[in-house]
Amino acid sequence: MSLQELIDSASALSTDEVVTLAHSRDVVLPNKAGTMALITLDNGHDHTKPNTFGPKGLGSLNAAIDAALARDEIVAIGVTGKPFILAAGADLTGVPKLTDREQALALGKIGHGVMRKLVDGGKPSFAFVNGVALGGGLEVALHATYRTVSVAAGMLSTPEVFLGLIPGWGGNFLLPNLIGADNAVKVVVENALNQNKMLSGPEAVKLGIGDVLLESADFLEQSLIWASKVLTGEVTVQRAEIDRGDAWDAAVARGKGFADVKVSGAAPAPYRALDLIAAARDNDRDRGFAAEDEALADLIMSEELRSGLYAFDLVNKRAKRPAGAPDKSLARPVSKVGVVGAGLMAGQLALLFARRLEVPVVLTDLDQERVDRGVGYVHGEIDKLLGKGRIRADKANQLKALVTGSVDKGAFADADFVIEAVFEELQLKKTIFADLEKIIRPDAILATNTSSLSVTEMAADLEHPERVVGFHFFNPVAVLPLLEIIRADRTDDASLATAFAVGKKLKKSCVLVKDAPAFVVNRLLTRFLGEVSAAVDEGTPILEADRALSALGLPMPPFVLLQLVGLPVALHVAETMNRAYPERFAVSENLAKVVAAGKSSFYIWPEGKPVVDPEVEALVTVGDKPSTADELRTRVLTALAEEIKIMLDEGVVAEAQDIDLCLLLGAGWPFHLGGITPYLDRSGITEKTNGTRFLPKGIASLA
Repeated sequence: MSLQELIDSASALSTDEVVTLAHSRDVVLPNKAGTMALITLDNGHDHTKPNTFGPKGLGSLNAAIDAALARDEIVAIGVTGKPFILAAGADLTGVPKLTDREQALALGKIGHGVMRKLVDGGKPSFAFVNGVALGGGLEVALHATYRTVSVAAGMLSTPEVFLGLIPGWGGNFLLPNLIGADNAVKVVVENALNQNKMLSGPEAVKLGIGDVLLESADFLEQSLIWASKVLTGEVTVQRAEIDRGDAWDAAVARGKGFADVKVSGAAPAPYRALDLIAAARDNDRDRGFAAEDEALADLIMSEELRSGLYAFDLVNKRAKRPAGAPDKSLARPVSKVGVVGAGLMAGQLALLFARRLEVPVVLTDLDQERVDRGVGYVHGEIDKLLGKGRIRADKANQLKALVTGSVDKGAFADADFVIEAVFEELQLKKTIFADLEKIIRPDAILATNTSSLSVTEMAADLEHPERVVGFHFFNPVAVLPLLEIIRADRTDDASLATAFAVGKKLKKSCVLVKDAPAFVVNRLLTRFLGEVSAAVDEGTPILEADRALSALGLPMPPFVLLQLVGLPVALHVAETMNRAYPERFAVSENLAKVVAAGKSSFYIWPEGKPVVDPEVEALVTVGDKPSTADELRTRVLTALAEEIKIMLDEGVVAEAQDIDLCLLLGAGWPFHLGGITPYLDRSGITEKTNGTRFLPKGIASLA
């Protein structure tokens, strides 16, 4: 089948595609370099809806390139994008409509067939990377002979393995042969699996992805001048020699080790990408692209991709329109924030509020030493941002001036939003709120960062309980994007709308949660960890229990997670849940012993590998009924299916998708598994436990 026939066939299936058109115009280049056909990619929408490549969009680009190649007077082809965006990769909305592998295979062939004309067509080609270039957007630039990059360009990456795909239009072959295997492994696999890390324009040029970095104000004009100099020979592009020896193998081996840590072999995409990078050393373009086509087709038809797309849709759509949030017009302005407490969590919150809201933030604590330490922490973190080049000196000075401290809660008198971040003790929090109510305005928000306690109970004795909300962040605050916003029994719409407006300005993904013990993430993690701890108490060795859950590709084993959460915190939440639901949440006597002994972990880490602490081993008492790995996984997953069903029946969140969103963003549930509820559905655990699925068939699944 010819390229045009493939395009026509695929376009017939692409009924909902937002088509990115390739608009071509002639540009007379300076320096008498001749006439360039400049192709601008534009889907007709503003920057909030990026250009993407579906079959029809690729067809438009194909026609524009063919037209330019057919004209003798055209000396070169240029490709750029609409303001701020080159292209954000393939249009994946049509993937669920693909019913057989041949259709998936055709998508790879179309992308390769169109884009390689930029290098095989017989005319020099230039990509002018003016902004976002993700996946296929970056790959169209890689096919060009030369690349300019705007200094303001951000979000340059190949994020495909994060979703369960590979860069399918040349990235696995072109990148290692352009920037070396070591850098290619970093961009294709490590960055993608490291919370989808993006490159800035300067970083991309430093790696060798771009040939020259140009200022953004007159980027296109300067790109055309630079292109003319290349065409006339005034500028010669020098590229680094690629090491094709042992370093290539070492880079691939390193990538596989990294993938093992991140997904434990449970997701095929990073390993397929690494195999393609390994083969790119010896493959020619035809073999390299053909191998990409086959890998892409396999992965498009996989459960992992359907799961990844489901998760991606939750994070990029549902998270931006939180279910149940009041009308944003009800939100009140926030021009000053108070933080009660000056410990580590309070300091993280103060820094976040100052950076995102850019309003005065004042911390209070029991004595001046604690206050000074808290403010000092925030100022120190600002200095770190300055040292890393994340902010300028004037911004650092501005942020430091915004963050102050006081031992007098009277400093909150003119605050619009006050959040407490003190020890998890209900009476302490109630006392703090009672004291604050005498100081702050009646319409000022009182927020609690409690991880498990009743927000309704905290507000019960207040004169204005309607302005109390739960505002539960996850640690580390700067990294984890989830914010559970808890509506207490008497919280009014204006206060809740204000909380959501603040959460959005903080750049957090907000989920509305009913005031129920431990809310969503901590409730499910506590049930999860409780089942694992119970299995250990019964006789399952700690290391074997951790290994048993590795098949899920979770971000860390259970007992490492316990260390990160903090053993005293985990014990406190377990005790809270035990009081609320004693029939399902037990308190591990061994965990209580380890906490009482002052231990911070069940492990010690000689040579970077976990070994059970001999002092912990001496403390714990275990039974003689160990579980196998399969038994433990089934036990844990069954418990989660049961608990999620109960939470949905209780109305803790609006729908199962909100539980999936919470675990993806607050607990690191792997994207390649799609979400906890579709995973439990696919595995058959849900129906076996509850008698019915959480989601209809076809969502996040080929079924």
